[in-house]
Amino acid sequence: MTALAMGTKAGNNTENTLQLTGIHHVSSLSARIAVSHNFYTDVLGLRLLLKTVNQDDVSMYHLFFGDGVGSPGSDMTIFDLPRAAQERRGNKSISLTTFRISGAAAMRYWAHRLASMGVSVKEPYERAGRQVLDFDDPVGTALSLVDDGGLGEAFPWQDSPVPADHQIRGLGYVMITVPEREPTERFLTEALGLRHTGSYKVSDEKGAEHWNGIYSMGAGGAAAEVHVAVRPDLERSRYGSGGVHHLALRLAPGNSMAAWVERLNSLGYENRGVVDRHYFTSTYVREPGGVMFELATDGPGFEVDAPIDGERLSLPPFLEGRRGEIEAGLKPIVMEEQGQP
Repeated sequence: MTALAMGTKAGNNTENTLQLTGIHHVSSLSARIAVSHNFYTDVLGLRLLLKTVNQDDVSMYHLFFGDGVGSPGSDMTIFDLPRAAQERRGNKSISLTTFRISGAAAMRYWAHRLASMGVSVKEPYERAGRQVLDFDDPVGTALSLVDDGGLGEAFPWQDSPVPADHQIRGLGYVMITVPEREPTERFLTEALGLRHTGSYKVSDEKGAEHWNGIYSMGAGGAAAEVHVAVRPDLERSRYGSGGVHHLALRLAPGNSMAAWVERLNSLGYENRGVVDRHYFTSTYVREPGGVMFELATDGPGFEVDAPIDGERLSLPPFLEGRRGEIEAGLKPIVMEEQGQP
């Protein structure tokens, strides 16, 4: 079933069609939140959009980094897990997060910038038809820069240390690693309405080739793809610092989260129901291969309660009454380390 065929009970009117349009955000885990903060701002040049707490555990910081205006699809979020062990990479995980840049000049700029700042970075190469540059953040999160060909709007941050024409334009595709193709493909295509639009082979460290599939949303492109690596040979990943907790996908404008929850329920996919995150509305569902997905609305956005100010602790209204208690339980994010990995 394609995304265009996914009507609600109200009928086949396009206003009631359930669609996903692209990547919304990615949420990772860090045992060194100050180092991660500095890396994403000082090295990658992203803007700290929001300093808040994990709404399910208010003792934990939750930081949001993105483009100059905090547009949906630009933000990498990080949960603070100070005592977490290192993630063991493997199966049933979100195994790669990409950021979009535009053009060969930008790719050369980033290869030089990262290397000069002490980041262990590979030479640019082609993956799935696009130039990419692979590296890890300081806590071991697997990242890559991908040349998106300049598609779509960009919203540079005027205070970024990176020149505007080379800045990260937003999130690109995200790769998940699962043991079997069919159950995950069925979830992506039948439940979420993604389209299988291509595939490519990747060689492991022993030279064996493995199948990767490309699943697209909306208009497609690097900002609207989920890549699926099928690796039955790998052990299951171990949750920890450097890992990614979940991947969020964007609802099309006008879509009802309640209708999406109803759809998931009707297909037998257990989910959390409608969750009000204040900055957006969402639900969470785990696909058969073990990876957590979130579906999220674009709005109301980070300016719902004030102009964007990443330095103050922002709390949603339902936690504002506990501000004193919450602030007392948080340790200051002390920038003793300079953000260089």
